[in-house]
Amino acid sequence: MVNHSSDSGPDAGIRTDVLVIGGGAAGLSLALRIADKAKVTILSKSSLKQGSTYYAQGGIAAVLDSQDSLQSHVEDTLKAGAGLCHRDIVEYTVNRGRESIEWLIGQGVGFSTDGAAYHLTKEGGHSHRRVIHAADATGKAVFESLADKALKHPNIKFITNSVAVDLLTGVKSGNPELGCMGAYVLEEDSGRILTLYARFTVLATGGASKVYLYTTNPDSASGDGIAMAWRAGCRVGNMEFNQFHPTCLYHPQDRNFLISEALRGEGALLKLPDGTRFMPDYHELAELAPRDIVARAIDAEMKKTGCDCVFLDITHKPAEFIRTHFPNIHDRCLKLGIDICTQAIPVVPAAHYSCGGVIVDIKGQTDIPNLYAIGETSFTGLHGANRIASNSLLECFVFAFSAAEDIEGKLGNVAMPPLLPDWDDSQVTDSDEDVIISHNWDEIRRFMWDYVGIVRTSKRLRRARSRIKLLQQEIQEYYSNYRISTPLLELRNLAMVAELIIESAISRQESRGLHYSLDFPELSPVAEDTILLPPLYPELSDEYRQ
Repeated sequence: MVNHSSDSGPDAGIRTDVLVIGGGAAGLSLALRIADKAKVTILSKSSLKQGSTYYAQGGIAAVLDSQDSLQSHVEDTLKAGAGLCHRDIVEYTVNRGRESIEWLIGQGVGFSTDGAAYHLTKEGGHSHRRVIHAADATGKAVFESLADKALKHPNIKFITNSVAVDLLTGVKSGNPELGCMGAYVLEEDSGRILTLYARFTVLATGGASKVYLYTTNPDSASGDGIAMAWRAGCRVGNMEFNQFHPTCLYHPQDRNFLISEALRGEGALLKLPDGTRFMPDYHELAELAPRDIVARAIDAEMKKTGCDCVFLDITHKPAEFIRTHFPNIHDRCLKLGIDICTQAIPVVPAAHYSCGGVIVDIKGQTDIPNLYAIGETSFTGLHGANRIASNSLLECFVFAFSAAEDIEGKLGNVAMPPLLPDWDDSQVTDSDEDVIISHNWDEIRRFMWDYVGIVRTSKRLRRARSRIKLLQQEIQEYYSNYRISTPLLELRNLAMVAELIIESAISRQESRGLHYSLDFPELSPVAEDTILLPPLYPELSDEYRQ
């Protein structure tokens, strides 16, 4: 659905001041912060509720308790990040936590209360209760409040059920100083390719966890923003650090449902099928150890004992407490025949979050002028080698605000881009081999799970590299000869991101945070980010690279 018309006639494409690709927490927040000053178009590849924000359960980490401190939040984040967090970015983000929460409350987000105060919970890696939440459906509460505000704002327009194909850049038009000028977009219902021109473009497309066979993410998490930015000439960083959430529901009818870390924050225990606890053997914080440690521990116990899953047990808590604090999880499990008040929950690790992404500065600016990346799409330096719980939504708001402020300051200096040629599909035909798309999609996700998962080896990574190169050739040939579709675009992006993850993992010859290699089990004495340069990058001018 296109919810607006062209400003300059049918042949001029759609023109807007700010194009936001992605309608989750980061994209909606930026749009609301800038909409009083500029016209904003938000692009969503499906319905607005299909992004990761809507399904986020836990909450937002921020220092709101008098017993807590900014310094404590900073140190907890640095510790969880295993030496790779950028301290200046951590301090910048943490210091803006309260501002973010107050803004959300002002937007109508109804956070859970405990008497007169907001209820704060404690999650893995945190030394204090500092996670503000809306029961166990924080993402839904945040999304619904922000989406309601955005839908009512006269300067914000939505294009739904449409997917970005590639970015429009000055390099492609022979004028690199123009930077990013918008994007080509596939309108799924009609099959048309729209040309969206924008003075500023913001990538807020989320992460890439759908590259793995088992994930807590919705189908839309195919790394679109990361792949498009890479093809346009942006650097990416730390793509090898894929966070596997320790506790995804293990059930044949629901393999994508996350069991929030907040359960462990409220005392839930991890147990083997015979009822034995095991986390105290792995870390002094036991169930509240950082996610990378808990996920590896579960993986190790499953391999050692041969069990299909482990169990998360909160039955020692009063039933009323469980139903009040975790109503969504309680109801979802009950529909599947599991009463979490009396039964332990079967869980396994699943791909959950991409700690790396498109490299940006403190304003969310990428290597390409007028192109920004915020949220899980970006690599800010906040998460290091392992994201601490509930810092992800905080990052969305903090960098959405900083990017909006930077864009506002440039509005008077950046003109509407010149027109480019329309998309030409006259040389392609309709495909009669769509089975290739589903087959390649499945193969990528399976070998990424087997070879580039929680525990890695050099041999497995080399196998993955060999497979992805062959698949890339097949996908490119298919892309060049047939009309594009959403599944094809997602496959193309997924394969690109898989290759970036593999190359980054091969280059890191140590074990740090979320990257654990049996061939390099020791920690390198020097902590360095993994930075990959795209083929286009060396050709750009110094001004273009900033």
